[in-house]
Amino acid sequence: MTDYIIAVASTADLPDTFYEENNIPCIRYHYSISIAENHVKQYEDDCKDATRKKSFANMRKGLIFSTSMINVCDYADFFRDLIKKHEKILFLDMSREMSSSYQASIQAAEMIQNEYPDRKLYIMDTRCVSGGLGILVRELVKRRNAGMSFDNLIAWGEASKLKIMHRFTVDDLKYLKRSGRVSNASAMLGSMFGIKPVLYVSDEGKLVMNAKARGRKAALKELVDGVKRDLQDPDGQTFVILHADCWDDAQWVRSEIMMAFPTLEDVVVSSIGVVIGTHCGPGLLAVFYFGDQRKA
Repeated sequence: MTDYIIAVASTADLPDTFYEENNIPCIRYHYSISIAENHVKQYEDDCKDATRKKSFANMRKGLIFSTSMINVCDYADFFRDLIKKHEKILFLDMSREMSSSYQASIQAAEMIQNEYPDRKLYIMDTRCVSGGLGILVRELVKRRNAGMSFDNLIAWGEASKLKIMHRFTVDDLKYLKRSGRVSNASAMLGSMFGIKPVLYVSDEGKLVMNAKARGRKAALKELVDGVKRDLQDPDGQTFVILHADCWDDAQWVRSEIMMAFPTLEDVVVSSIGVVIGTHCGPGLLAVFYFGDQRKA
């Protein structure tokens, strides 16, 4: 038995069953939907596949989704409940460059650490998001289950997190514009000329434009080509493909990757979480895997 616990945020985009099966406390982000003028409904990210599918279908119908950060008080309550029961806690959320929630978690952790100075609460800046964060969490859980110590687990996570690759493309730039990732002019021109951005997550945990493809099929091909440039040791590895209501495209990318790397263990395909999907929109397709280093 270990003397610590791993806790995460729902932006790891893992299935809801994973947390219960592996004794992983999960703090949930929230999102809202504008149902009609002056009528906004709030929801908790329940990490259920059915909710994800329904949400992206509603986005395609024109409903406006938005997300909110987790505040300091909510983090403090979450950490306090955990630290009363466990000597040591490792907490993981998406990259600090993706959300101001990271700074809120740091403030809350300092507060709770002062209340319980004889216990340890480690907040990892994962430099990952969504399926990349999910891969990191799964690997940490494996090592916890194998008996790795708290300090060694943290050391492994810090040494390994930048080897997790994130490559993705979106179908409509208006969602990235709404979240401030691209300018209004870029979104307008992209829509006019059918430009599809292909992006990756850098070592700093930032979204970086890798290429601009003309049309969806070209963007998917560039995505696969990026994987081919990255991959050094495919043997036995499991890839993760997450998508926002574009199952057929995800299956095409899966078949291309399996054809290029037949020694892969598996390529798992499922829906991306609503919180991350809100900022990228239906048609988002992302691939996550271990590589040598993050590059364009």
